Amino acid sequence: MTAESLSRPTVVEVCAGAGGQSLGLHKAGFDHLLAVEIDVTAADTLRQNLGMPVVVGDVADPNVWNPADYADVALLAGGVPCPPFSAAGKQLGTSDERDLFAWAIEQIPIMRPKAIMLENVRGLASPRFAAYRQRILDRLDFFGYVGEWKLLHAADFGVPQLRPRFVLVAMPLEEMQFFHWPEPIAGARTTVGDALHPLMAADGWKFADEWRDMANDIGPTLVGGSKKHGGADLGPTRAKQAWAKLGVDGRGVADSRPGPDAPPPSVVQPRLSIEMAARIQGWVQEDNYVFSGRKTSQYRQIGNAFPPPVAKAIGDSIREALGHRGPIRTDLSAGIGTQDPVYRALSRSAQPLTLEELVAAFNEGSVAAVQQRLAALQRDFHLEVLDDNGTLKYRLGEFRGFTGQSDHWRHEAVAKFRSRVS
Repeated sequence: MTAESLSRPTVVEVCAGAGGQSLGLHKAGFDHLLAVEIDVTAADTLRQNLGMPVVVGDVADPNVWNPADYADVALLAGGVPCPPFSAAGKQLGTSDERDLFAWAIEQIPIMRPKAIMLENVRGLASPRFAAYRQRILDRLDFFGYVGEWKLLHAADFGVPQLRPRFVLVAMPLEEMQFFHWPEPIAGARTTVGDALHPLMAADGWKFADEWRDMANDIGPTLVGGSKKHGGADLGPTRAKQAWAKLGVDGRGVADSRPGPDAPPPSVVQPRLSIEMAARIQGWVQEDNYVFSGRKTSQYRQIGNAFPPPVAKAIGDSIREALGHRGPIRTDLSAGIGTQDPVYRALSRSAQPLTLEELVAAFNEGSVAAVQQRLAALQRDFHLEVLDDNGTLKYRLGEFRGFTGQSDHWRHEAVAKFRSRVS
């Protein structure tokens, strides 16, 4: 390694995929000590393009890697699987074997990173997962870190699609007080037409200008699908309809760009090629990025990626904070952020609480609102309901999720369905 590379902050990335986050962090000045990825083809993409150390396998398998070997890394980052929280799925949370968010948090006392950055889908921001998020913040506080969640929109950073991403950043207070979320880049928003016009016109398609005028908005979220569901198309019916309004046939992915004899888009809408899908996701020509594998695998790698420009923007902000650069924040002294006051009340009480006590803790509302919170909470936590002389009381039990337990049911599920886990 060169002296220059040694002076750059280090990162270990879990669930790295094909490297959207990796590329963005490289552009922000980070160097990877290791990337961990379960998909063999995506891992090959990482090695071929970024030349960094990659291990292949279940990130929670101690035979794949040892987090303790990477103690004191500057950044622990990852794009842990989205399906457990996605509104497009069943939002199974801790009941989905792909849920690794809580596991990643438990690596903090082992690795002692200076910063953590984990991203996921907007669904994790929903009321369904309020207690889950609260537990994450409480665990971070226990480990001596201050955590914040933020919903960022990829279109604000020059990516021509909606793609909202829910991001967690955490650091010790000494560094977190210098952390500021990246602001939307002025004038960065670009349309699908403007982003893809050079590619649509590259092979002489004479209707490329006409198509650009049709594709005059940002696109819907690119859907990569999982190994359980989805293939090389642009997603469910609603997504395909949205793409059709932009002059794109979302029923499949093209093998090549439109040629000089291709009909006008008003007659036959073009499909996106792999190269175009990557451009929609935030890769640019200068990246010279090549995806390994067959077309379906390539498209899945792209569709499941974290857009590199968004990863770079957050990485830049983290580097500034680690260097104690910029203004000091004054809004972090109030303690742990509150995501779910019902969970907080139950987790802090040594005694079971009545519904009335939980309503008072919620401080917003009705019995029905608290009951909704309890119903959601019960999907990710054991919840005891006790009858005390006709009065129902509630006591919080154990977290149902996977945090690294050697006897957790997830191990059997991953071993049984290894080829379908992504």
